[in-house]
Amino acid sequence: MCNKKDMQAMAFLELQCLSKHFGGLAAVSELDLAISPGEIRGLIGPNGAGKTTVFNMISGVYKPTDGRVIFDGEDITGLPAHEVTKRQLSRTFQLTSVFREFTVLRNLLAAYHLFSKAGFWNSVLNTSLSKKEEEQFMENAMETLRFLGIEDLKNEIAKNLPYGHQKVMSLGMALILKPKLLMLDEPVSGMNPQETKNMMDRIRETRDKKGVTVFLVEHNMKAVMGISDQISVLSFGKKIAEGTPQEIKANPAVIEAYLGVEDYVA
Repeated sequence: MCNKKDMQAMAFLELQCLSKHFGGLAAVSELDLAISPGEIRGLIGPNGAGKTTVFNMISGVYKPTDGRVIFDGEDITGLPAHEVTKRQLSRTFQLTSVFREFTVLRNLLAAYHLFSKAGFWNSVLNTSLSKKEEEQFMENAMETLRFLGIEDLKNEIAKNLPYGHQKVMSLGMALILKPKLLMLDEPVSGMNPQETKNMMDRIRETRDKKGVTVFLVEHNMKAVMGISDQISVLSFGKKIAEGTPQEIKANPAVIEAYLGVEDYVA
C-alpha cells in the first residue's frame, strides 16, 4: 500500500498511487506520475499494459480503486466525466467519436453543449444569452477548423471523410472546449505516414501556439518518440520507466517489455 503525498509544486497533472482493479485483476497498480504545464507527455506500453485505463480514471470514465488524481491544483478523483470536462480537461478516444451524419462544422458545434451556460429554457425560448453563446461557439468552431487546416471541409458529412480527416475532426471536437489539458488516445492509429506527420504537427502546434498541455497514448513508437518531452512506460499495470525519448529507447526494462514488438524504435 503506497501513501498519499502532497502535490508536487510544479505538477499540472499528478497521479498519486493510482490503482484500478477489475475483480481480482489489477489493471493499474500504484501509479505515480506528474506532468508539468506545457509538457507533451507520452504514455506507452505493450497491449494490455493499462494505458487506456489510466486515461479513463483521469477523465471520469472509471472511478479509481485507490489513489488520487490532482489536476491544476484540484483533487478530481472520481468526478464524473462531465464534471472533469468542465475543468477544461478534454480527451479523444481510440475510435473516432463523431456524429457520422453531421457535417464537420456541426460535429464541432455539438461539443458546445458540454459548456453551455444558457440552459434548456434559454435555448428553447431563443433568449439573448442563448444567441450570444451560439455566436461565440460558431466563432470558436471556425477558428478551430482554420487552426487544423480543414476549414474547407466544414460542410462535408463526417461519414464521407477519409479516416485521417475524421481523426483530425475528433481532435477539433476536443479543442473547441478550450482545454488546459488535452488527452489523446492513439491519435495516429490507422493513419498513413503523411497523415501521421500532419497530425503530429497539429499536436505540437496545439502546445506551442495554444499553450495546451498534452498527454498522449500511442502505439506508433516513431511518432511518440518524435513528439514527447517525457515518456512514461507501463507494463502489466505498473510503471517500469520514465524519462526522455533517448533515455527510454536505451532502457533495458523497456526493451525487454517490447521484445518482439515490431514498431518499437531501438
